Amino acid sequence: MRLAAFAHGGVIRSGVVDGDVLLPFPPGATVLDVIRAGSVPETGPAVPLAEVRLLPPVEPPTVRDFVAFEEHVEGVRRSVDNTAGVPDAWYDAPTFYFGNPYAMIGAHDDVPMPPGCQALDFELEVAAVIGREGADLTPEQARDHIYGYTVFNDWSARDLQSREMRVGLGPCKGKDSATTLGPWLVTADELEPYRDGDGFLRLALTAEVNGEVVGRDLLSNMGWRFEDLVAYASRGARVRPGDVLGSGTCGNGGCLAELWGLRGRQDPPPLRPGDTVTLTVEGIGTVSNTVVPGAAPRPIPRARPRPRTRPGE
Repeated sequence: MRLAAFAHGGVIRSGVVDGDVLLPFPPGATVLDVIRAGSVPETGPAVPLAEVRLLPPVEPPTVRDFVAFEEHVEGVRRSVDNTAGVPDAWYDAPTFYFGNPYAMIGAHDDVPMPPGCQALDFELEVAAVIGREGADLTPEQARDHIYGYTVFNDWSARDLQSREMRVGLGPCKGKDSATTLGPWLVTADELEPYRDGDGFLRLALTAEVNGEVVGRDLLSNMGWRFEDLVAYASRGARVRPGDVLGSGTCGNGGCLAELWGLRGRQDPPPLRPGDTVTLTVEGIGTVSNTVVPGAAPRPIPRARPRPRTRPGE
């Protein structure tokens, strides 16, 4: 089953995708409501997909973005500081950072350039969406807590990200402006036939810029299964319905920065207004977003030198 959120006739609705039409839920019922309830309400008259604007299928309470592809780590590391290989710590556990749940955009929405960015990049990922609350899950238990999957494009301002991460924390404004979710949420049962002998989802991934293929990979090249990611996220914490967990960027051209690291130069060049990025995931669907001009950054003063006075002085 495929569940979508959409705008039609000035009204925001959710429903089931059936071929080239949408079967809407009752007014006010969202995909997240359906996930929490564990059942699908009766649907209304069909609406042609061609007549709607697809929205992110869920408004996630939280977003965790992992870095589960070894090849991506290797390429981007070389791009950032010309260091070869993958850090040993990467193999110990599936690292993630928390993303901005308010920055979700739909499958065909325009993407404004982040303020001050001169090196915009895409990232081809797949995200799991949580269907049941849980904590301290084993990977085996975690499989039953995944409701479905969607395409995830983690738009990245590489120049902003590179500078801010020198402070020693994770990315902030370099990842804060937009994340594409869509085109819909595919329930986990639909993708079970794609599992390989090791339990990984063997889905073909393709990235295009302006109609030219720049990346191809398999989702099964992840270092961990989604069940492992969910289990780790739930360690000492809770995952709840609607939470989004990104796979991290695939290898072999899943983003431009990886190619820059491999080639030693910005080839292909960073994204500019007018460029269209199209990402396709076998079994799920396609998202295609066009970059447009963004706002100029509002100036923020540099930090003042640290005061040396102490209490009582």
